[in-house]
Amino acid sequence: MAKPTDITVSSDKETMTVAFDDGMTFDLPVELLRVESPSAEVQGHGGQKEIIGGKKYVKIANLEPVGNYAIRILFDDGHDTGLFAWSYLYEMGLARDEIWSAYIRALASEGLDRDPFPKIG
Repeated sequence: MAKPTDITVSSDKETMTVAFDDGMTFDLPVELLRVESPSAEVQGHGGQKEIIGGKKYVKIANLEPVGNYAIRILFDDGHDTGLFAWSYLYEMGLARDEIWSAYIRALASEGLDRDPFPKIG
């Protein structure tokens, strides 16, 4: 299993870049990390994933290491319960475009918007 060699957050706090020891590097949008958080709140306590809208402008407030296997991402909207294991971040990086497309489709099917301040009129 690949392990991170570097994790950085962009100066605008909208992207987290993870470099792994196998040479792979992934740029992960913070919005995607937030809506795909591995927390029970997002993934569903009973197995039904929660579709979350309105997270277009969410930022990373802080990162906390969790042992040798994960990080906890503290988002500026108060969410902080997801533990992002190295394997989860790696898989998310590999499938980022597919995950993003599925997220956009799910929002549309639920009548939700990425923007917490949708345009009126």
